[in-house]
Amino acid sequence: MALVGLYLAQAVPLYLVAAALPPILRANGIGLDVIGGLGILLAPWVLKALWAPWVDRYSHDPRVGRKVIVGGCLLITIGGILTLSTLDPVTDAAIFFPILMAMSLSSATQDIASDGWAVEHLAPADQPGGNALQGSAVALGVVIGGSGTLVLYDLIGWTETLWVMAGLTALLVLPFLRLPETVGQRPLPADRGKPGLLRFLSVEGAWAMLAFALIFRLPEGLVKALEQPFLVDQGFTLSQIGAISGGSAAAVGLFGAMVGAWLIRLWGLLPFLILLICGRTLAFGAFYVAATTGIEPWMLIALSVFDTFLRYIEIVGLFTAFMRFASLRQAATDFTLLTSATLLMYMIGGIVAGQLAEAMGYGPVFLTAALLSGIAGWIALILLPARVRATPLSPATETS
Repeated sequence: MALVGLYLAQAVPLYLVAAALPPILRANGIGLDVIGGLGILLAPWVLKALWAPWVDRYSHDPRVGRKVIVGGCLLITIGGILTLSTLDPVTDAAIFFPILMAMSLSSATQDIASDGWAVEHLAPADQPGGNALQGSAVALGVVIGGSGTLVLYDLIGWTETLWVMAGLTALLVLPFLRLPETVGQRPLPADRGKPGLLRFLSVEGAWAMLAFALIFRLPEGLVKALEQPFLVDQGFTLSQIGAISGGSAAAVGLFGAMVGAWLIRLWGLLPFLILLICGRTLAFGAFYVAATTGIEPWMLIALSVFDTFLRYIEIVGLFTAFMRFASLRQAATDFTLLTSATLLMYMIGGIVAGQLAEAMGYGPVFLTAALLSGIAGWIALILLPARVRATPLSPATETS
């Protein structure tokens, strides 16, 4: 309950901005280049590895602790939501951006502390299941923060909707804040030393693992940044988009996270990733067909649902790989560095996608994503360290 609440409190504000704001802006006549430019808000999530060692250090400092870090970050995020509720998302765009960036910084810092807590509390045998719970929390975050915002925006307007989201965010984190931090914690090395990025890079296989994290999600930003604006341009209303994205997140996102954990346990990590790459490539190719030749609305809805399913099973696979490699000596730092790497290309792809789509249309961007999915995925699997592929799923397994 604490794990789910912790990630839900993080996901609701995140997807309010990432999933709800783009279609709201598009419906109000904002250009695709501006919407794609919102991808720069992911910069703190890419750069958060730079301050992850400090979060790692102060999380175990009795004068501070992880709860103080999480609580402080949430105060900033909720304050940002309440401030945004007093502004107009179109006419006050110049004021919007710095507030959104402050929220992104606080959420990224909160994520460092949350991931460190997860690594320290999930034994190797529990990591796929724990990451499935994390993926489920993300799915619910899309439903509440993304789809819920869109639906409420149509019903009660901007200001009241953000009040509701701010209140929900505060309530969701309470189970984590009430739980003693050491309950269920794995035995930590006594000689943890001083956390640092260079310490991660000195470990055998670290460069290959970092390259895997950089390459694997290379094509996804191209599609994700355009998917909901594409639905708007296909004639779907904001409420319909909210129902599609929210329904798919609830129905197949939650299911997909659990399926991902089950498949990893059944087949192993490498076959799971191969299957994921094949499915992802087919989905991106289908978006190209939809943009160039057109498909029936129900087929487009099914495609969006399938893409959502793949995204959530991917979360389980990638996070399991990252947890296997992360050291308990600096859990937050190692895990954060790898997740930041996955977001780097995702952010670049989102920014580039808006510019390319504005100039050439959706089709060429979706086709590029499909080609990159197969090529980049194959290279990433070659780079994946053997010890991550073969780590036995037993409580005795630990990464030094």
